[in-house]
Parts: sequence; structure tokens; C-alpha cells
Amino acid sequence: MRKLYIFLIIIVLLGGYVSYSSANGPYEPLGRLGFVKLANPDMYPDHVHSKLLAQYAEDRGSKCALVVHYGGSSNYRHYMEGNVLILELAYVENKTYTPGINWTEVYEEGLYGIPSDKWTYRADGKSFETLDEALAYIQGLADKNGQEGPMPLVYHGTVRSGSPIINQGCGFPLYYQILRTKYGVLESYLYIFKGIIFPYLNLPYRNYELENADKLQYYYTHNMLNYE
Repeated sequence: MRKLYIFLIIIVLLGGYVSYSSANGPYEPLGRLGFVKLANPDMYPDHVHSKLLAQYAEDRGSKCALVVHYGGSSNYRHYMEGNVLILELAYVENKTYTPGINWTEVYEEGLYGIPSDKWTYRADGKSFETLDEALAYIQGLADKNGQEGPMPLVYHGTVRSGSPIINQGCGFPLYYQILRTKYGVLESYLYIFKGIIFPYLNLPYRNYELENADKLQYYYTHNMLNYE
């Protein structure tokens, strides 16, 4: 029983520390937005995940929210979802995309961070060489929209094939890089743990997405989720 109390005290202290750091930082890291794609393109006005992100922002009194992606063919443009400005940022790899998880890469980057020359970044069709440049551009858009206080931050999280439970999906590495850069190593680990759990507690489509993951992935890869 004593060990349980100590464990609970540690959890409470860690939770308080995470809450304090996010309240005093540029972002409020929430975590994963979704498990699989429900419609294509990924994010646009009235998309269910877009409306959900806007609701997360409104619930927190924020005028903006940032969602990060793996860079594909999109320009990752910002847009309004109701009263909330949805900002998008993607990382673009300098090597050919390969599906699945490279566990060696996960281990090395989890310990040492992501090499500064590994990616470029894209927002609104603009290319940025460094993360600092990309985030400064995003912050400028948020400031113009009247953002005050930390901005909700999520990674898209959708997985086009394989297990969406094991694979954290679209944007996860960039989410980790932002957290590590802005909050530090220990804090990034705490936020990652919190963010992985987040959709299980907050995503209203959780059961539908997980139970129908194989079908939805098939529909997406066969161009059956395209929004006209």
C-alpha cells in the first residue's frame, strides 16, 4: 500500500509539472488527434478531425491550434474552422518515404534527438530549412489572429496501413522534435506518454476508428475516401 501511495504521489507531481510547463510555454501539447483517416484530404473545413481540433481549442479558450504532419503532396495551408484558426506544419524527409517503423531510428532519436539536417518543413506551401524558422512563421500567423497564451498542439496521428495502436502515425516525429526543442528531454517524454493516451480518453470516434481501421485504411489507399 505504501508503494502505491508513493507511485500516486509521483504521478500527481509529474502531472503538475507537465501542466505548469505547458502553461508557461508556447504550446499546450495535447497529443494524437486521430487513429486512421476518415476522409481525404487530411484536414479541411468541416472534416470531422478538423472540427474536433477546433473544439479542443475552444474548450481551452484558444483562438488557434497547430496540427503537425508527415509531409506529402499537400501545401499544409492554414484555414478557419468556425472561430478557430487551424495551423498546419509538416516535416519533409530528405530520403524516400518507407512505410512501417524503423525501431533503430526510434531508439537513437529517442535518446539523442532528431538530427538538425534530417528534414525541411512546409507550411502554406512555403519551405523552411530549420524548425525555428518554421515555428516562427506559424507563431506569426497565430499572433495576427490574436492568439494569447499557449496554443493547443496535436500530431495528426493517422496510420495508412498496419496497427494504429503500435504505430503513432502521421506527424509523431515532428511532435516529438517540437516538444524536445521547446521543453527539454524529460518533459518531451512526459508529454509523449500523455499524448499517446489522449485519444483513448478524448476522441469521440475512438471505437469506430479502431474497430474499422483495416476497412478505412483500404478505402484510403484505394481512393475511396476522397472528398469531392
